Amino acid sequence: MPVTPPVSDDASSAWPDQAADLIVQGVGAVRDKTVGPAMTIARGLVYGVFALLIGTVAAVLGSILLVRIITVYLPGERVWITEIGLGVVLTPLLIEGEPSNTSDQPGGQLMLTTEVENFPGFPEGIMGPELMANFRAQAVRFGAEVIGRKVSRVDLSSRPFGIWIGDPEAAEPTYRTESVIVSTGAQSLMLGLPHEQRLIGHGVSTCATCDGFFFRGHDIAVVGGGDSAIEEATFLTRFADTVTIIHRRDELRASKIMQKRALDNPKIKFLWNSTVTEVLGEDKLEGLTVENVETGATSTLDVTGLFVAIGHRPATDLFVGQLDLEDNGYLITHSGTRTSVAGVFACGDVQDQTYRQAITAAGSGCMAAIDVERWLEAEHEGSAGTW
Repeated sequence: MPVTPPVSDDASSAWPDQAADLIVQGVGAVRDKTVGPAMTIARGLVYGVFALLIGTVAAVLGSILLVRIITVYLPGERVWITEIGLGVVLTPLLIEGEPSNTSDQPGGQLMLTTEVENFPGFPEGIMGPELMANFRAQAVRFGAEVIGRKVSRVDLSSRPFGIWIGDPEAAEPTYRTESVIVSTGAQSLMLGLPHEQRLIGHGVSTCATCDGFFFRGHDIAVVGGGDSAIEEATFLTRFADTVTIIHRRDELRASKIMQKRALDNPKIKFLWNSTVTEVLGEDKLEGLTVENVETGATSTLDVTGLFVAIGHRPATDLFVGQLDLEDNGYLITHSGTRTSVAGVFACGDVQDQTYRQAITAAGSGCMAAIDVERWLEAEHEGSAGTW
């Protein structure tokens, strides 16, 4: 069904209703596959937004109300609808990754979290997987298309950018897009022990701020010797009876001020030159097997909580050599969520090595969505008359 422009003797008074009808008619025609790629192209640009997601859910949604070219692009359909009217329809595609038993899965680290107590709007708390399911459902409700696959390759050297799913050696990308939001997140580094993953949320944690409240009156352990580990241990003393820091060396790597705080805290104990070799317990953590790296002697540490604080690894392998990265792999952003490549934005833990909270990731996702929309608007307003 061809899309026809609004016609009226009094165009100024009829434009709003006709423009709205045009959008509905055009989108319906594309979805019903009754419009061919060349049938309605008058002039305009592809107006597409892709969100790459493995670590955190980010919905990139929005519309603008401007008297200008309407350009509608639906991912997967080689169809553009372009006419004069009011508004622009954005159609984000969310590539959320594939299910796994690690935090490298749709929903990211919150999928491995039990109760989330510090996300606004849930006074009784909410389970991590339930929160992520709600995020996803809301994105879908507002028009995001979600694909449960992993991105195997990207080409950000020129626009439209290329996105590969499946064979990274394929000659042509699976998708091409005018803009990309990278929200691939970061993974907490784990000890790699048997049963460790199984007991996450049942005594094993990687976030003191998220889970510390549940260990009031407990004896717990923290593995690590850097600033993050000492900060986690110090925070946990608000709730726990004792906190034992397990470190493989005989001195901490943390800053002097952080070390002093820990050494002066009566609730904090130290187990030097030691590593955890086994986590004990079936349904919940009941203790740890600890080995002295100098003598080889093993012992059991009776704790009901274990916080692993040995660092994070951002999921940025896809972007090495294409986007500017920090020395530790985090994406560098500026002026909000912009990266070193125009049209590519980043949000969440993939570019945040300081806060790493669900609420800050969600907030930066909102920032990225707004940045993308404004960037596309500016780009296409400047070049809409060239076709």
